[in-house]
Amino acid sequence: MTDSPERSFFRPVKVILLVLLALLVYAMALVVWVPAGWVWSQVAPEVHLPPGVRVQQVSGSLWQGAARVELQRHPVRLVWSLSWPDIIALRQPVDFTVETPRSRVQGNLMLGWPSSLVVDASGQVHVAEFEDLIRQSGGALLEGDVVIDRLRVAADDGRLQSATGLGRWPGGQVSWPMGDSRQSTVFPPMQATLADTAQGVLLTIAREGSAEPAADASITLDGMMAIRVYKRMVDLAGQQWPASAAPGDVIFQVQQPLLPGGQF
Repeated sequence: MTDSPERSFFRPVKVILLVLLALLVYAMALVVWVPAGWVWSQVAPEVHLPPGVRVQQVSGSLWQGAARVELQRHPVRLVWSLSWPDIIALRQPVDFTVETPRSRVQGNLMLGWPSSLVVDASGQVHVAEFEDLIRQSGGALLEGDVVIDRLRVAADDGRLQSATGLGRWPGGQVSWPMGDSRQSTVFPPMQATLADTAQGVLLTIAREGSAEPAADASITLDGMMAIRVYKRMVDLAGQQWPASAAPGDVIFQVQQPLLPGGQF
Protein backbone atom coordinates (compact mmCIF):
# COMPACT_ATOMS: atom_id res chain seq x y z
CA MET A 1 0.00 0.00 0.00
CA THR A 2 1.48 3.32 -1.04
CA ASP A 3 0.81 6.69 0.48
CA SER A 4 -0.81 9.27 -1.84
CA PRO A 5 1.38 12.32 -2.41
CA GLU A 6 0.46 15.36 -0.34
CA ARG A 7 -1.07 18.23 -2.29
CA SER A 8 -0.20 21.80 -1.47
CA PHE A 9 -3.15 23.96 -0.45
CA PHE A 10 -1.76 26.95 -2.35
CA ARG A 11 -1.86 25.50 -5.82
CA PRO A 12 -1.53 27.98 -8.76
CA VAL A 13 -5.24 27.84 -9.61
CA LYS A 14 -6.26 28.53 -6.03
CA VAL A 15 -3.80 31.40 -5.78
CA ILE A 16 -5.23 32.99 -8.92
CA LEU A 17 -8.80 32.57 -7.63
CA LEU A 18 -7.90 34.05 -4.26
CA VAL A 19 -6.24 37.04 -5.94
CA LEU A 20 -9.28 37.60 -8.17
CA LEU A 21 -11.59 37.36 -5.16
CA ALA A 22 -9.47 39.86 -3.25
CA LEU A 23 -9.53 42.27 -6.19
CA LEU A 24 -13.31 41.92 -6.46
CA VAL A 25 -13.80 42.62 -2.75
CA TYR A 26 -11.46 45.59 -3.00
CA ALA A 27 -13.33 47.01 -6.01
CA MET A 28 -16.68 46.61 -4.25
CA ALA A 29 -15.31 48.30 -1.13
CA LEU A 30 -14.15 51.23 -3.26
CA VAL A 31 -17.61 51.68 -4.75
CA VAL A 32 -19.30 51.41 -1.35
CA TRP A 33 -16.95 53.59 0.69
CA VAL A 34 -15.21 56.01 -1.70
CA PRO A 35 -16.34 59.57 -0.82
CA ALA A 36 -18.70 61.06 -3.40
CA GLY A 37 -17.15 64.50 -2.85
CA TRP A 38 -13.72 63.19 -3.86
CA VAL A 39 -15.16 61.55 -6.99
CA TRP A 40 -16.90 64.79 -7.97
CA SER A 41 -13.71 66.82 -7.48
CA GLN A 42 -11.96 64.49 -9.94
CA VAL A 43 -14.61 64.54 -12.68
CA ALA A 44 -15.99 68.08 -12.26
CA PRO A 45 -13.50 69.72 -14.69
CA GLU A 46 -14.72 67.38 -17.44
CA VAL A 47 -18.46 67.83 -16.74
CA HIS A 48 -20.16 70.65 -18.63
CA LEU A 49 -23.28 71.61 -16.66
CA PRO A 50 -26.15 73.57 -18.29
CA PRO A 51 -26.18 77.36 -17.76
CA GLY A 52 -27.57 78.30 -14.36
CA VAL A 53 -26.71 74.94 -12.75
CA ARG A 54 -23.98 74.81 -10.10
CA VAL A 55 -23.01 71.99 -7.73
CA GLN A 56 -22.28 73.52 -4.33
CA GLN A 57 -21.63 70.51 -2.10
CA VAL A 58 -21.42 66.71 -2.42
CA SER A 59 -21.54 64.41 0.61
CA GLY A 60 -21.82 60.73 1.46
CA SER A 61 -20.36 57.92 -0.61
CA LEU A 62 -20.55 56.99 -4.26
CA TRP A 63 -22.92 54.17 -3.27
CA GLN A 64 -25.25 56.39 -1.24
CA GLY A 65 -24.87 60.14 -1.18
CA ALA A 66 -26.36 63.59 -1.61
CA ALA A 67 -25.58 66.82 -3.44
CA ARG A 68 -26.70 70.40 -2.97
CA VAL A 69 -27.26 72.06 -6.33
CA GLU A 70 -28.18 75.60 -7.31
CA LEU A 71 -30.61 75.76 -10.23
CA GLN A 72 -31.11 79.32 -11.48
CA ARG A 73 -30.45 80.53 -7.90
CA HIS A 74 -32.92 78.01 -6.46
CA PRO A 75 -31.53 75.48 -3.94
CA VAL A 76 -32.13 71.85 -4.93
CA ARG A 77 -31.12 68.74 -2.99
CA LEU A 78 -30.33 65.52 -4.84
CA VAL A 79 -30.15 62.22 -2.96
CA TRP A 80 -29.15 58.94 -4.63
CA SER A 81 -28.72 55.29 -3.70
CA LEU A 82 -27.17 52.64 -5.94
CA SER A 83 -28.54 49.09 -6.09
CA TRP A 84 -26.57 46.02 -7.10
CA PRO A 85 -25.70 46.20 -10.81
CA ASP A 86 -27.06 43.81 -13.43
CA ILE A 87 -23.79 42.35 -14.69
CA ILE A 88 -25.37 40.32 -17.49
CA ALA A 89 -27.37 43.22 -18.97
CA LEU A 90 -24.64 45.79 -18.12
CA ARG A 91 -27.09 48.04 -16.28
CA GLN A 92 -26.81 50.03 -13.05
CA PRO A 93 -30.04 50.95 -11.20
CA VAL A 94 -30.07 54.13 -9.12
CA ASP A 95 -32.84 55.37 -6.80
CA PHE A 96 -33.03 59.16 -6.53
CA THR A 97 -34.91 62.02 -4.92
CA VAL A 98 -34.86 65.64 -6.06
CA GLU A 99 -36.37 68.11 -3.61
CA THR A 100 -36.69 71.79 -2.84
CA PRO A 101 -38.31 73.33 0.26
CA ARG A 102 -41.82 72.64 -1.14
CA SER A 103 -41.36 70.31 -4.15
CA ARG A 104 -40.31 66.70 -4.34
CA VAL A 105 -39.75 64.25 -7.22
CA GLN A 106 -38.54 60.70 -6.64
CA GLY A 107 -37.91 57.72 -8.87
CA ASN A 108 -35.28 55.43 -10.30
CA LEU A 109 -32.70 55.74 -13.04
CA MET A 110 -31.40 52.79 -15.07
CA LEU A 111 -27.98 53.44 -16.60
CA GLY A 112 -27.05 51.06 -19.41
CA TRP A 113 -23.74 50.45 -21.14
CA PRO A 114 -22.44 52.28 -23.04
CA SER A 115 -24.68 55.38 -23.02
CA SER A 116 -28.37 54.58 -22.45
CA LEU A 117 -30.64 55.66 -19.61
CA VAL A 118 -34.26 55.20 -18.54
CA VAL A 119 -35.88 57.43 -15.91
CA ASP A 120 -39.11 56.64 -14.04
CA ALA A 121 -40.35 59.37 -11.70
CA SER A 122 -43.32 60.78 -9.81
CA GLY A 123 -43.91 63.58 -7.32
CA GLN A 124 -45.21 67.11 -7.03
CA VAL A 125 -43.97 70.58 -7.95
CA HIS A 126 -45.02 73.70 -6.04
CA VAL A 127 -45.30 76.21 -8.87
CA ALA A 128 -44.96 79.35 -6.73
CA GLU A 129 -41.38 78.37 -5.86
CA PHE A 130 -40.37 79.15 -9.43
CA GLU A 131 -42.41 82.33 -9.85
CA ASP A 132 -39.40 84.46 -10.79
CA LEU A 133 -38.38 82.09 -13.58
CA ILE A 134 -41.94 81.90 -14.89
CA ARG A 135 -42.29 85.68 -14.90
CA GLN A 136 -38.99 86.08 -16.75
CA SER A 137 -40.15 83.71 -19.47
CA GLY A 138 -43.57 85.36 -19.74
CA GLY A 139 -45.41 82.22 -18.66
CA ALA A 140 -48.58 81.71 -16.64
CA LEU A 141 -48.53 81.31 -12.85
CA LEU A 142 -50.59 78.49 -11.37
CA GLU A 143 -51.96 78.31 -7.85
CA GLY A 144 -51.02 75.20 -5.89
CA ASP A 145 -49.08 72.07 -6.90
CA VAL A 146 -48.68 70.15 -10.13
CA VAL A 147 -48.76 66.41 -9.35
CA ILE A 148 -46.68 64.11 -11.55
CA ASP A 149 -48.42 60.73 -11.43
CA ARG A 150 -45.87 59.06 -13.67
CA LEU A 151 -43.07 60.07 -15.99
CA ARG A 152 -40.88 57.75 -18.06
CA VAL A 153 -38.08 59.03 -20.29
CA ALA A 154 -35.62 56.92 -22.27
CA ALA A 155 -32.53 58.18 -24.09
CA ASP A 156 -29.57 56.61 -25.85
CA ASP A 157 -26.32 58.23 -26.92
CA GLY A 158 -27.66 61.65 -25.91
CA ARG A 159 -30.80 61.33 -28.05
CA LEU A 160 -34.34 61.11 -26.75
CA GLN A 161 -35.89 57.73 -27.58
CA SER A 162 -39.28 57.91 -25.85
CA ALA A 163 -41.20 59.89 -23.23
CA THR A 164 -44.55 59.18 -21.59
CA GLY A 165 -46.24 60.62 -18.54
CA LEU A 166 -49.30 62.00 -16.80
CA GLY A 167 -49.60 65.10 -14.63
CA ARG A 168 -52.52 66.74 -12.85
CA TRP A 169 -53.35 70.17 -11.48
CA PRO A 170 -56.38 70.51 -9.17
CA GLY A 171 -57.44 73.88 -10.58
CA GLY A 172 -57.41 77.36 -9.09
CA GLN A 173 -56.16 80.83 -9.83
CA VAL A 174 -54.09 81.39 -12.97
CA SER A 175 -52.45 84.69 -13.93
CA TRP A 176 -50.64 85.64 -17.11
CA PRO A 177 -49.00 88.80 -18.57
CA MET A 178 -51.11 91.10 -20.70
CA GLY A 179 -49.21 94.16 -21.90
CA ASP A 180 -47.89 96.06 -18.88
CA SER A 181 -50.24 94.30 -16.46
CA ARG A 182 -51.37 90.80 -15.57
CA GLN A 183 -54.78 89.20 -15.90
CA SER A 184 -56.11 86.32 -13.85
CA THR A 185 -59.01 83.90 -13.71
CA VAL A 186 -59.99 80.60 -12.12
CA PHE A 187 -59.42 77.43 -14.15
CA PRO A 188 -60.99 74.01 -13.57
CA PRO A 189 -58.82 70.95 -12.82
CA MET A 190 -56.45 70.26 -15.72
CA GLN A 191 -54.30 67.34 -16.84
CA ALA A 192 -51.16 67.02 -18.95
CA THR A 193 -50.35 63.91 -20.97
CA LEU A 194 -46.95 63.15 -22.47
CA ALA A 195 -46.89 60.59 -25.30
CA ASP A 196 -44.62 59.33 -28.07
CA THR A 197 -45.24 60.23 -31.70
CA ALA A 198 -43.55 59.18 -34.93
CA GLN A 199 -41.63 62.49 -34.98
CA GLY A 200 -40.86 62.82 -31.24
CA VAL A 201 -43.06 63.49 -28.22
CA LEU A 202 -46.31 65.40 -27.66
CA LEU A 203 -47.43 67.14 -24.47
CA THR A 204 -51.19 67.70 -24.41
CA ILE A 205 -52.96 69.93 -21.87
CA ALA A 206 -56.71 69.46 -21.42
CA ARG A 207 -59.49 69.82 -18.89
CA GLU A 208 -59.34 66.85 -16.52
CA GLY A 209 -61.38 63.97 -17.93
CA SER A 210 -61.53 65.49 -21.43
CA ALA A 211 -59.79 64.17 -24.53
CA GLU A 212 -60.03 67.54 -26.32
CA PRO A 213 -56.79 69.58 -26.06
CA ALA A 214 -56.71 73.16 -24.80
CA ALA A 215 -53.02 73.43 -25.77
CA ASP A 216 -50.22 71.15 -26.87
CA ALA A 217 -46.48 71.23 -27.39
CA SER A 218 -44.66 68.87 -29.75
CA ILE A 219 -40.92 68.22 -29.58
CA THR A 220 -39.36 66.55 -32.61
CA LEU A 221 -36.28 64.34 -32.54
CA ASP A 222 -34.24 67.08 -34.23
CA GLY A 223 -34.87 69.40 -31.26
CA MET A 224 -37.64 71.65 -32.62
CA MET A 225 -40.56 72.61 -30.38
CA ALA A 226 -43.97 73.74 -31.63
CA ILE A 227 -46.63 75.16 -29.28
CA ARG A 228 -50.31 75.48 -30.20
CA VAL A 229 -53.10 77.07 -28.16
CA TYR A 230 -56.71 76.29 -29.06
CA LYS A 231 -59.78 78.46 -28.68
CA ARG A 232 -60.88 75.92 -26.06
CA MET A 233 -58.27 77.42 -23.70
CA VAL A 234 -59.86 80.86 -24.06
CA ASP A 235 -63.25 79.36 -23.23
CA LEU A 236 -61.83 77.76 -20.07
CA ALA A 237 -60.39 81.14 -19.06
CA GLY A 238 -63.76 82.84 -19.62
CA GLN A 239 -62.24 85.30 -22.09
CA GLN A 240 -63.99 86.87 -25.07
CA TRP A 241 -63.18 85.69 -28.61
CA PRO A 242 -64.92 86.10 -31.98
CA ALA A 243 -67.94 83.81 -32.07
CA SER A 244 -66.94 82.50 -35.51
CA ALA A 245 -64.05 80.49 -33.98
CA ALA A 246 -64.74 76.87 -33.01
CA PRO A 247 -63.34 75.39 -29.74
CA GLY A 248 -60.84 73.27 -31.72
CA ASP A 249 -59.44 76.16 -33.78
CA VAL A 250 -55.78 77.08 -33.23
CA ILE A 251 -55.59 80.72 -32.11
CA PHE A 252 -51.86 80.87 -31.38
CA GLN A 253 -48.82 78.87 -32.45
CA VAL A 254 -45.06 79.24 -32.40
CA GLN A 255 -42.12 77.04 -33.44
CA GLN A 256 -38.51 77.33 -32.30
CA PRO A 257 -35.45 75.20 -31.40
CA LEU A 258 -35.75 73.73 -27.92
CA LEU A 259 -31.96 73.68 -27.42
CA PRO A 260 -29.13 75.61 -29.08
CA GLY A 261 -27.93 73.61 -32.04
CA GLY A 262 -31.32 71.98 -32.56
CA GLN A 263 -30.71 68.34 -31.61
CA PHE A 264 -31.05 66.63 -28.22
